[in-house]
Amino acid sequence: MCDTCGCNITPGNRHLLQPNGRLEKTPDGREAITVLKGLLSENDRQAEHNRTHFDRHGVLAINLMSSPGSGKTALLEATIEALGNELRIAVVEGDLETENDAERIRAKGVPAIQIATGTACHLDAHMVHDALHQLDLDNIDILFIENVGNLVCPASFDLGHHRNVTLLSVTEGDDKPAKYPVMFRAADLMLISKTDLLAVLDDFDPAAAERHLRNLASRAPVLQVAARKQRAIDPWLDWLRMEVAAQRERVAHDETLRPAVQLDGQHLHVGAKLRPLHNFVRLP
Repeated sequence: MCDTCGCNITPGNRHLLQPNGRLEKTPDGREAITVLKGLLSENDRQAEHNRTHFDRHGVLAINLMSSPGSGKTALLEATIEALGNELRIAVVEGDLETENDAERIRAKGVPAIQIATGTACHLDAHMVHDALHQLDLDNIDILFIENVGNLVCPASFDLGHHRNVTLLSVTEGDDKPAKYPVMFRAADLMLISKTDLLAVLDDFDPAAAERHLRNLASRAPVLQVAARKQRAIDPWLDWLRMEVAAQRERVAHDETLRPAVQLDGQHLHVGAKLRPLHNFVRLP
């Protein structure tokens, strides 16, 4: 899987493999499994560093995950409109290319940093760290990290965030939690999005979607939202207020919260029989 899509090497971690980088050499010179395990370890190290930054500044960091087109950016726009005068919000946007989503967020008067991942199908902690240097964390209550649209890899990487929110659009099918268990097991909250379309998409059953989630032994709350119609977002807003309050309480007691990173997804990056790394990565 990820030995061909190129997501192992990202703009954020590439420096680790360059001359004088921490992973420039491996025991046999250039063995793929060793390098990939090293990259995962370095990601976790960077994630802890990021989380320390967030906690020191009292920032709640939320990782938004979903398939492409589920409505993550529209949800953020509606959230900013509803909470912009109450909470200080910033956004890190992840896409393979373009600044389209970041421009939509900036139009709402909120700082947004766009990360172009190139071939990488997820954000990693190094890319998020680079984005943090462009933000004033002292003036942020919630940082939303809108991950690349993908129902597998984003759940497998700790970015230094505190909570995972997974969107499931009614246009996708109510069995997605069963088909993509790695993603939905990671969810601290599942949002069923675009529910204003349920009247015409009557083959999507919200109760069935929740049942599939519960079959994964997940106790995550399930909320319905219709962001573009500004309907049914009050429970989502209340959840955010509760999480901000909980983060402030943790910071006051010198505590932190780590996300439910799904190691099954990491195994997809290192468990397959991989070609030598130099065969699919060109380093300068």
